Amino acid sequence: MKKISVLIPCYNEKDNVEPISRAVLDIIQRELPEYDYELVFIDNDSRDGTRDIIRRLCAENKRIKAIFNAKNFGQFNSPFYGMLQVSGDCVIEMVADFQDPVELIPRYVREWEKGYKIVIGVKTGSRENPLMYGLRRCYYKLIKKFSDVDQIENFTGSGLYDRDFIEVLRRLDDPTPFLRGMVAEFGYKRKEIPYEQPKRRAGRTHNNFYTLYDAAMLGFTSYTKVGLRIATFGGAACALICMAVALIYLIMKLIWWDRFSAGMAPILIGMLFIGSVQIFFLGLLGEYILSINQRVMHRPLVVEEERLNFDEVSKDGN
Repeated sequence: MKKISVLIPCYNEKDNVEPISRAVLDIIQRELPEYDYELVFIDNDSRDGTRDIIRRLCAENKRIKAIFNAKNFGQFNSPFYGMLQVSGDCVIEMVADFQDPVELIPRYVREWEKGYKIVIGVKTGSRENPLMYGLRRCYYKLIKKFSDVDQIENFTGSGLYDRDFIEVLRRLDDPTPFLRGMVAEFGYKRKEIPYEQPKRRAGRTHNNFYTLYDAAMLGFTSYTKVGLRIATFGGAACALICMAVALIYLIMKLIWWDRFSAGMAPILIGMLFIGSVQIFFLGLLGEYILSINQRVMHRPLVVEEERLNFDEVSKDGN
């Protein structure tokens, strides 16, 4: 009997973890009775009582398992680490707030049985804030245009991943994983299932400008060279412009020596312009250096505090 693992990362989702567990178990038992299964929560150091609810769920049903992180390790490390810990022949990753519809689970599995190693959900629309959805679409199009890898538009990471692909991810040993890019870069032949993203069932989103910026820059620095190219070409263009302006001012001064007074304004404007360009590109280069630094430090993806309902296996998933 094949085994399906459903992985649900969570952080301060006390109003959602119990309903999502009921919904997932119900749809698997009703529509996929021929499969063994497990439901795994990986909690990113929730402080709102989420862990108490997960403990109760684990006590009531041994098929529900949990990994409690020692601290919040971010929105990418935690689910990626969880995918390496499950025991199923495939893992289905989805969020706790119902924005990844549980109705997709049987569709994922049916396509998996047809031979697809990766089956992902791709948003065709969303009931979230229209401005945020528009900005996300722009980001997806931008990174797809400039990436060396053919990125997947409107893909959040939710989907089904075969055990073979999980082993590929394990061998990468990447301390700053960007799953959306890895699926595009290293993934097997995949099936994309369109869906409209519903609103959160309860609670507030935990994303803010900083977390969204962090996610955007991780993808940008991991899969594009355009930032470095902009810095190179932009710096060269600014240098040529400044040289041309300087030459023009010199010629005008030589021709109209007594009548032409350049003054300090051009010098100040030029200095401020060049300074601002340098600061911008130093920041952009810093993002690449930060990405490199995080990788060479080779810190663990996650430090666990506790596991519930897992058999005696090593914590690196082997």
